[in-house]
Amino acid sequence: MASSFVTMSSVGSLISVGSHSNEKKSISSFHKLSSLDCISSTFSKGNQNYVVPRKRYSFKINAATKELHFNRNGAAIRKLQAGVNKLADVVGVTLGPKGRNVVLESKYGSPKIINDGVTVAKEVELEDPVENIGASLVRQAASKTNELAGDGTTTSVVLAQGLIAEGVKIVLAGANPIQIAKGIENTTKGLVSELKSMSKEVEDKELADVAAVSAGNNYEIGNMIADAMGKVGRKGIVTLEEGTSASDSLYVVEGMQFDRGYISPYFVTDSEKMVVEYENCKLLLVDKKITNARDLVNVLEDAIKNNYPVLVMAEDIEQEPLATLVVNKLRGSLRIAAMKQPGFGDRKHQYIDDIAILTGGTVIRDEVGLSLDKVGKEVLGHAAKIVLNKETATIVGDGTTQEAVARRIAQIKKQVEEADSDYEKGKLNERIAKLSSGVAVIQVGARTETELKERKLRVEDALCATKAAVEEGIVVGGGCTLLRLSTKVDAIKETLENNEQKLGADIVKRALSYPLDLIAKNAGVHGAVVIEKVLSNDDPRFGYNASTGKYEDLMSAGIIDPAKVVRCCLEHAASVAKTFLTSDAVVTEIPEPEPAPIANPMDNSGYGL
Repeated sequence: MASSFVTMSSVGSLISVGSHSNEKKSISSFHKLSSLDCISSTFSKGNQNYVVPRKRYSFKINAATKELHFNRNGAAIRKLQAGVNKLADVVGVTLGPKGRNVVLESKYGSPKIINDGVTVAKEVELEDPVENIGASLVRQAASKTNELAGDGTTTSVVLAQGLIAEGVKIVLAGANPIQIAKGIENTTKGLVSELKSMSKEVEDKELADVAAVSAGNNYEIGNMIADAMGKVGRKGIVTLEEGTSASDSLYVVEGMQFDRGYISPYFVTDSEKMVVEYENCKLLLVDKKITNARDLVNVLEDAIKNNYPVLVMAEDIEQEPLATLVVNKLRGSLRIAAMKQPGFGDRKHQYIDDIAILTGGTVIRDEVGLSLDKVGKEVLGHAAKIVLNKETATIVGDGTTQEAVARRIAQIKKQVEEADSDYEKGKLNERIAKLSSGVAVIQVGARTETELKERKLRVEDALCATKAAVEEGIVVGGGCTLLRLSTKVDAIKETLENNEQKLGADIVKRALSYPLDLIAKNAGVHGAVVIEKVLSNDDPRFGYNASTGKYEDLMSAGIIDPAKVVRCCLEHAASVAKTFLTSDAVVTEIPEPEPAPIANPMDNSGYGL
């Protein structure tokens, strides 16, 4: 080691110079110094040399100590279950058409009043570490269901609670949890197959019912979402925004829209509205700064000769070429507009490539060997219409590039699947929406910020439920489909390998009644009575309408759930329950005690005594 060499050489010089007495001191000091990291300096006093060691600093890594919780007499699993029950009890109050709201404290700003299960679940943090682990396990079911289906998060939590509650009883009685977990898994797979056979394709008139049920029987929201899908199609893009008024509104944006306006107001074609509007417009797409007006001569001369409008989109346009464009526009010899390319950083390149694919143009950039001063009209894109104002630009394609656009959308969808962060996924989905050439925007309105947040979450759930219904069809809602599935368990149980796996099937059968039981409870009715009456009727469409308190044909009454939401609830709740029941020990961190506050050395508490 370098420090050892420094130490020894320094000590050696000390030994050779000093007297006999100093030699003894030096040798003894060598043994002391050899444990030091390094020597700071050597200095002389008289005819003696002195070595001054630097203070050694030890760097310790203090790992947090852990506490082990073993499942003796079911102690650990019961504590985990307590956390599950606390989370499910809080989230469960929002289930059903007569479910209540949950108030969430906010350190900054006004409190949130929420009816959305996954939002409530994310806010729950329990003081006991073992209980908190139990709660976080079930929270995963809600989060995953929300990620895939966008709705049904409360049902996932309640169903997971039921599977865990019924499973813990069997496990603590001495059954093998591994075999029980296999029984739950195989039964769930069989029920998913049964669910597919029970679902039917959603009709246009039923879209409003699906959205309304998801939004807590709010048909105003349901009709608005159905209207939006009617305008842009089932595969179209519907997005949400926070509105500025007290009421909701819906508008449709045709084509690509970006938050970039014209560079100069001298380009406007309508001075009253202050907008630039051209039809059958060509686009010159430049992925760099335009610095010289001469580079644009070839394109502009052809535009004047053939009398077509041109939109120049570039990273930036310097003063000289911009002045040339403005002067020619004002003289009337050229119909032209200019804007900066949208986006920031790497997204600027992605957006301009998307525009090129939509319009059939070619992006001029140095990387592909294209020079602006040498290209002609062959690189220009074509748009059916462009509209620019001070802050936004809208480009409507002419429909000739649909195949290229479809390939681009498929490419971006793959990137969405591979993306890690929600922010990145959001930006990629935004690009898909822009390329789809038709976006319906729902502006959610409310009178207060608290109401706006709650209402926006409801609309978001309703929109996701409607999209899920389009994907995999619909089934009877109100928790009745899960209850009907419980009657299919006995047939699946016969295919299982052993009695312990059959116990797992029985656990699933009993847990499937938990959601309807809670819906009835939130509506002020005894759940067991409702379950018995629903099962006494063999009609699969017959069920309990908690909104009206009647037993009726739920499909005709518009009480409908997306099959995808029910499937995700069942699969994710079963997945969490299997993990939970096979756990036998818990390791948690022991919280470090908070350091005592340092006393103030200038404390004047005894002044004057």
